[in-house]
Amino acid sequence: MNVSVLRQHLTHLLHAHELPQDDAPFLWDQRKRYHSENVVVVLPESVASVQKIVRFCAEHQICITPQGGNTGLVGGAYAQSGVLLNLSKLNKILDISLPNQSMTVQAGCVLADIQAAAQQVNRFFPLSLASEGSCQIGGNIACNAGGLNVVRYGTMRDLVLGLEIVLPDGSLMSHLTPLHKNTTGYDLRHLFIGSEGTLGIITAATLKLFAAPKANATAWVGVNSIDKAIQLLILLQGTFAERLCSFELISDFALQLSAKFSQLAKPLQSSWHILIELTDSLAREDLGDLLAETLFTNGFEQAVLAQSQQESQHFWRLRENISAAQRNLGVSIKHDIALPIDNIADFVHTCEKALRQTFSDIEIVVFGHLGDGSLHYNTFLPCKDNTAYQQEQAINEIVYQHVLARQGTIAAEHGIGCLKNQWLSSVRNEHELALMRAIKQTLDPHQLFNRGKLLPKQ
Repeated sequence: MNVSVLRQHLTHLLHAHELPQDDAPFLWDQRKRYHSENVVVVLPESVASVQKIVRFCAEHQICITPQGGNTGLVGGAYAQSGVLLNLSKLNKILDISLPNQSMTVQAGCVLADIQAAAQQVNRFFPLSLASEGSCQIGGNIACNAGGLNVVRYGTMRDLVLGLEIVLPDGSLMSHLTPLHKNTTGYDLRHLFIGSEGTLGIITAATLKLFAAPKANATAWVGVNSIDKAIQLLILLQGTFAERLCSFELISDFALQLSAKFSQLAKPLQSSWHILIELTDSLAREDLGDLLAETLFTNGFEQAVLAQSQQESQHFWRLRENISAAQRNLGVSIKHDIALPIDNIADFVHTCEKALRQTFSDIEIVVFGHLGDGSLHYNTFLPCKDNTAYQQEQAINEIVYQHVLARQGTIAAEHGIGCLKNQWLSSVRNEHELALMRAIKQTLDPHQLFNRGKLLPKQ
């Protein structure tokens, strides 16, 4: 079915305003690397409309690609044909329950709006990402997003109590009741969290809420090695337990880029930098003093404790602006990786050495969530245009070889999409891949949902 005929059919099936007059804003991915073609964009305003679209596509064997805020980095929300189903109009907060410590929201809700709604009832939703002003919760769930607060609160998988999903035949699986315990067979929600829209379309979710932080302490610490940073992590985990909320690693090169971009001073001079955040639900005033005492009595004297909210924001702006600041280096080949924490120092040292043996002029920007073992390991070649991608395969082979040799993973929190699916067999054995394909075949026998994503081609 060609695009014009498909649009005519969908026009009869849906309300006029569910088909945008201008598809252009939905076609390019965030990095302008992937472009959807031969598609009709639809913006359903109800779950019933999603079901209508899915049933129509199933009947006519038309591919359907779900799209959230379109902030992904692995080409997971672009389509090569068929229907591009953007969920941004499913954006209502359906319920907030204080007894259940939960919030039920539609999939198109922007993450920052969910955070704000929780704050209005003196609660806290802990998922925090650089793209939180535009990413949508359905996409966060579909990719099992992590972010800054995983050390204390876990990934998206740990924050979901229930899901509502439209399956590939158009039927609805809805379990939004805020149950904290339910042992009635297989917990199917975890099948869809992290499935990247290949098994079903998430239309709503019930999320966990937490007590709002009443006290916090933020510190910037300089260390001369990643091994020293890990010693500090162990110390803080043993001293402050669940109060340790964030533990971010930043290379000095990454900090230099961000400081210049942000027009902010570097907090201190060091080879490596750690940004620490402690929080407490009690309104205590000694948290900062306890952190400072712990740092200085244990030899971490190169440290700055934020003395005001403004100074804390200064620190966090330096961390959050790294992604934007590094664009001045040109096109990056990004690696969203995770390793056992005690293997990270060896990986960073040996991988850089191996990369420079092949690419002497490569620039490497390293930063990320050391507290949970995930890193953003971004590489830049001197060329400022997309010709850098000609070396992507060679660079990836070096990076992933070193990641896998240290029991790491090629995807920590951005997913697989179409950028990394050829690498999936390096972290999943043939039996696991066969099981994944069997699940996909059972739920989506015609391979219509987000075709070409996640699973490698056979």
